[in-house]
Amino acid sequence: MRDIDYLRLLSNKYTSVSSVQAEIINKQALLSLPKGNEYFFSDIHGEYEEFRYLLRSCSGVVRSKVDETFGSLMKESDQIELARLIAYPKKTLAKMKAASELDADWYRTTISQLIAICRVVGSKHTRARVREKLPDEFRHAIDELYHVNENDENKKLYYRGIIDSVISVGAGDEFVTALSDLIQNLLMNHLHIIGDIFDRGPRADIVMDDIMSFPYVDIQWGNHDISWMGAVSGNEACMASVLRIATSYNCFDVLEDGYGINLRPLSQFASEVYAEDDCSAFKPHLLDKNKYDRVDYDLAAKMCKAITIIQLKLEGQLIMKHPEYNLSDRLLLDKIDYDKGTVKIEGKEYSLIDKNFPTINRENPFELSKGEAELVRTIRYSFKHSAKLNKHIKFIYSHGSMYLIRNNNLLFHGCIPMTKDGEFMEMKTADGSFSGKALMDYLNKKIEDAYFMEETAPGKQDAVDMMWYLWCGPVSPLFGKDKITTFEHVFLTDKELMKEPYNPYYSFSHEEKYADKILEEFGVKHERAHIINGHVPVKVNKGEKPVKANGKVYVIDGGMSKAYHNTTGIAGYTLIFNSHHLALGEHKPYVQGEDNVADIEITEVMKHRLLIEDTDEGVEIERYIQDLKELLEAYRSGLIKER
Repeated sequence: MRDIDYLRLLSNKYTSVSSVQAEIINKQALLSLPKGNEYFFSDIHGEYEEFRYLLRSCSGVVRSKVDETFGSLMKESDQIELARLIAYPKKTLAKMKAASELDADWYRTTISQLIAICRVVGSKHTRARVREKLPDEFRHAIDELYHVNENDENKKLYYRGIIDSVISVGAGDEFVTALSDLIQNLLMNHLHIIGDIFDRGPRADIVMDDIMSFPYVDIQWGNHDISWMGAVSGNEACMASVLRIATSYNCFDVLEDGYGINLRPLSQFASEVYAEDDCSAFKPHLLDKNKYDRVDYDLAAKMCKAITIIQLKLEGQLIMKHPEYNLSDRLLLDKIDYDKGTVKIEGKEYSLIDKNFPTINRENPFELSKGEAELVRTIRYSFKHSAKLNKHIKFIYSHGSMYLIRNNNLLFHGCIPMTKDGEFMEMKTADGSFSGKALMDYLNKKIEDAYFMEETAPGKQDAVDMMWYLWCGPVSPLFGKDKITTFEHVFLTDKELMKEPYNPYYSFSHEEKYADKILEEFGVKHERAHIINGHVPVKVNKGEKPVKANGKVYVIDGGMSKAYHNTTGIAGYTLIFNSHHLALGEHKPYVQGEDNVADIEITEVMKHRLLIEDTDEGVEIERYIQDLKELLEAYRSGLIKER
């Protein structure tokens, strides 16, 4: 029998034999329900409108459920309209109201249709789970409509009476919206975010708000997330990197309006230092317009250059401080001939497209100028004292990890670093050498230390420094490339120098035997085991496929970043795992107001319908049932007294 103290604690919740018996019955019944729907998203990159649409449309599943419910009974055009209403009820209702398309008959028909869909999507949930998701203001009415027997003539009148009452009191819009939200909530049981919430897109803060509103969510950290996490943990190179990418992609709203990061000191510094410099090499990508912080295009370029130089200096300081990083080839400011305007890389000289470096001390090129040092102190203060950013980063820590194993799927953002020989690559650290799963576990601890350790604790600063390496280091599982070519991209024109070769993992993982090797390394042994990661856009327009290694590897880069659309030809994927199958939702580039429904392709059919007992949740329930049975035995034997 288990620890008697634990059973006594459990007895505070179940105070009698009958209450334990009732809970065992409930839990046993739960095991026989179908497995809930899991959704896997990756590489959202601040594209909040597209992400919100994918959440609300359940990546095309809403549309398929409308078809499943009504089939040939409803025209396809009407199905599309109903699916759009479910995804965006408030916007759709406002548009229809403006066009005078709403009347009592429309509300009666639509509410009945929505109730029918609720029953279909709620069939895999217990009544208790459905009731948990009901909105407070319409809880009784929806519960009655949901469970009414329409074959009973008396109940038919009751059913119509509820709907007519909703309409007569003017609550039709609110009721339709509540039903639409309920459908979405019932369809999406668990949300997996496989990295890269931040950077490039306009409002990562809004994405985070949406993620945090979801009841069941986990996050596998991406390299773009880790740079923001590093910035909040106090890594100044990460702060500079975050600001450089934001200024480069014209994302001022997320910094100032979203997180209250004060950019005025940076704009003032850049305006003064680069007053006569057009900074043409640093012109921002105009993929999105700022709604609140409309920074002048030329000023944005000056700000980008100012923070880029600061970033290169801070990175150089870290590289020299940590020779174990093996990144001396990334020290380039000291390879510049400032008189000739050239730089020497691997013994060859290249002409710089920008030759103006007023803040660089030629004798010590990695030293911050007095003005830069003061600016960095100001930036550090902003990151440390941004309440909303710290709230979001804390959530990412509390719900996140380097990897996750769930329902026989191994989830991670980037890669498991491998050598050219197909072995797991070692990272040498002051704490020893690590590879494979041990490396992921070691880095997970270092990332937690960077944020949670006391400022004066031994090892704290090394952990904070490591955050930058994880953003761009060659053995970082989150980065997955040989080198980062920030300097080459902004100062040179040679495309060959800008290449960032991927870790061999990305070629080996296409082969089933290496996928098996990785799964075995993490102890995932099951016939339907999979590796699910993002990070690398799938170039569909070049014939690439997201499913590799004979169905064992899924690369589901969300592709939502507008910067990639021309490269990939699509806007990425959502992976959907329900009780029947695995399916990919292929995203369309999001255009507001258009039909953006993802195309769903079933990629693997389960041998039998999966029940909760077949899942990790089922394992946990089985353990809990065993605890309850031991409590039951303790009551019956008199070891613990009933109350």
